[in-house]
Amino acid sequence: MTEPHEKTTHFGFQDVPEQEKAGRVQGVFNSVASKYDVMNDAMSLGIHRIWKDAMMDWLAPRPGQKLLDVAGGTGDISFRFLKRAGSGHATVLDLTEPMLIEGRKRAEADAMADSLDWVVGDAMALPFADNTFDVYTISFGIRNVTRPQEALNEAFRVLRPGGRLMVLEFNQIPNDLMQKVYDLYSFNIIPRLGQAIAGDRDSYQYLVESIRKFPDQETFLGMVRAAGFDNAKYRNLSMGIACLHSGWKI
Repeated sequence: MTEPHEKTTHFGFQDVPEQEKAGRVQGVFNSVASKYDVMNDAMSLGIHRIWKDAMMDWLAPRPGQKLLDVAGGTGDISFRFLKRAGSGHATVLDLTEPMLIEGRKRAEADAMADSLDWVVGDAMALPFADNTFDVYTISFGIRNVTRPQEALNEAFRVLRPGGRLMVLEFNQIPNDLMQKVYDLYSFNIIPRLGQAIAGDRDSYQYLVESIRKFPDQETFLGMVRAAGFDNAKYRNLSMGIACLHSGWKI
């Protein structure tokens, strides 16, 4: 039970004290780390790969750029970025060390070892100086942050002038009927897949619930602008099941 004066936030559909959320999220990803990539393919029928490629298409990485990939987990976005850029450097930051360990095991990590750093850290308090990176990405991670606005503020701080923010996240389908169909799939199938593949129904129940608690596209666009980003826009993917938000530090 929370005290009346304690600030609360959501953990899925539960209200929890703010100071508890990070630990609970860590517990989720500690539990699923070894099966995370397999589950992404199963949950999205492989479509997450198309979304991440669309992210790279809009981002258009250039040689020599420095990327910070927050909640970067097993390195998926960083590997794609470095391949597209041809040269450069990526720092993968995640709150959950087992996710980074799984990333370092991947073949791409060996091939790109000189161009990669793996850092345990918090999106709301990045361990980097101001004006350090050319690009900041966060993919399916910002909805797990206790205070997403603080994460966006930190993104603005560590980007250089002219730097680019790109957020890929699950979002809301504008069509009510399609949203209902998607909800039926999400709440009935994804937790069962989590049990069958990762041996963890509860973590995937949380992940489905967390999507429903995340701000819609326009609300989140306002948060991106509030952090200081200019020319902020978004693009829906797969009818709005996922969405890309982009902004520039001018």
